[in-house]
Amino acid sequence: MKKTKGNVAGQGAVLGKAADGRDRQGGEGFPWPRTGAEARACQDRLRLKVCLRPLPQPARLVAGVDAAYDKTGRRIFGAAVVMSLPDLAIIESAGACGQEQFPYVPGLLSFREAPILLAALEKIRSRPQVVLVDGQGIAHPRGVGLASHLGLLCGIPTIGCAKSHLWGNYGQVGLEAGSVSPLVWQEKTLGWVLRPRRGLRPLFISPGHLITPAESLAVVRQCLGKYRLPLPVREAHLLSNRLRRLGKPRGPLEGPGE
Repeated sequence: MKKTKGNVAGQGAVLGKAADGRDRQGGEGFPWPRTGAEARACQDRLRLKVCLRPLPQPARLVAGVDAAYDKTGRRIFGAAVVMSLPDLAIIESAGACGQEQFPYVPGLLSFREAPILLAALEKIRSRPQVVLVDGQGIAHPRGVGLASHLGLLCGIPTIGCAKSHLWGNYGQVGLEAGSVSPLVWQEKTLGWVLRPRRGLRPLFISPGHLITPAESLAVVRQCLGKYRLPLPVREAHLLSNRLRRLGKPRGPLEGPGE
């Protein structure tokens, strides 16, 4: 992997409005849900807004995002790392920290992590064409995983790159690097189960928003290295954990929620 000199961004207004033009913080122009029932109802509405369509042009800049928590689980550190394709050079990185806005509930991860990931993305000056997310896209019981929700909030195409299976059926995945099996639910292809390298467990890839399943697989394959996670997501994972060890991002890394 080729790296440029590290650049931690300050505030940069590169993100568009949500796809429907409404308030990004609430996702629909409503206050952020506080209960599981409110969150599930929100997902049911957001599912209707998710759009899978071809990218307008091949991606040249991709971002990876991830979040880490302190020992209490209440303080969250979000990170975004932008890399170029096809050389996978790090162009820019940014982080943010804040307090949790929603407890951990299976299937509702986006209400816990999306705000801090959005805060990190909003510090990036170089607008990526695609954002890779450590979480589910449409391969979700209500069709709106973390990647889909984040895509609706930021208006950028997103891909879910999950480490575990949540939804859909799939067949056996070959042992060789690059082997795939379609991830299907009710005769609809949600995404792919991809083995990144021989000897590593597969990833569960599904489009989040504004990208097709086939393009999602192609972009993730371009971002693979010698690790299980796509390199932009892995770099964001490393950065979020570094911020957690520091206890608080400093200087331009400091985000909302202080």
